[in-house]
Amino acid sequence: MNLLITGCCGHIGSFLVKNIRKIKNIKKTIIIDNLKSTQINSLFRSKRENNLKFYHLDISQKNSLNRFKKIDYIIHLASMTNAEGSFEKKNEMYKNNINCMKNVINYCKANKCKLIHISSTSVYGKQSSLVDENCEKEFLRPQSPYADIKLIEEEMLKKVSGKIKYITYRFGTISGVSSGMRFHTAVNKFCLNAALNNDIEVYKTALNQYRPYLSLKDAFKGFDFFVSKKIFNNNTYNLLSKNYTVKQIIFIIKKYKNNLKIQFVKTKIMNQLSYKTETKKILKLGLKIKNFIPQDIKETLNYLNFKKR
Repeated sequence: MNLLITGCCGHIGSFLVKNIRKIKNIKKTIIIDNLKSTQINSLFRSKRENNLKFYHLDISQKNSLNRFKKIDYIIHLASMTNAEGSFEKKNEMYKNNINCMKNVINYCKANKCKLIHISSTSVYGKQSSLVDENCEKEFLRPQSPYADIKLIEEEMLKKVSGKIKYITYRFGTISGVSSGMRFHTAVNKFCLNAALNNDIEVYKTALNQYRPYLSLKDAFKGFDFFVSKKIFNNNTYNLLSKNYTVKQIIFIIKKYKNNLKIQFVKTKIMNQLSYKTETKKILKLGLKIKNFIPQDIKETLNYLNFKKR
């Protein structure tokens, strides 16, 4: 089986690329990135270890994928990210991410290629309870352009569900070390501030609010499971390691740094209510998730050369 990965240099992509050899039956892997937000050095060792073929491409451009033949699966990770930062680059993000999605869909239709699409649990937006994939459309209330785009992408796939085979993951907020890791998501940003001996900035009212978090290690288990089992049933699945409050995340960090200071700040998406995301649907298929978030925090602090003090 031949695999193509878009956005291979990003936080998730670089971890996937490093571990791709662990997925059985993958004979050839094509990896793509436009290198606008990440560096190619995230691929150096992985490229050698896993016998990868890298292409510097902007897949938001029409027909950019046409050169690739005999691809069985695409894992689509290429997109502009950062929910809070998406307000400042709203128009650019809509144009880029939706064009990327259009081109991936068109390629899959033309080449009978199966697709793993990455959405986000942030599509649930303003909730006040436990939510699952059966949440009615009227209650899907994205609170950022990034989350709104993810919902648009999901609708784009539903419109072509008779023409391609795919699955959509709604990922929780990502944590964990990778060579292309970024620090705009909660766990990684908190760890970075702790390592720099800076205050941890917390959104007002958010300290005791639950949110879904996903370790890169559990995300990879999801990729491995669906590719190995060949489950492409045009369904949507929540994927997360555990629901945590900000206070609980900070408590774990405090195991390594006792004198953390918290500064409360404002944000454009601070009006979200607390909610937990359900994972029964994906677990019923047989996927086993182990919560690696505490381990991620320890590894991230070590990666940043932080020592307990």
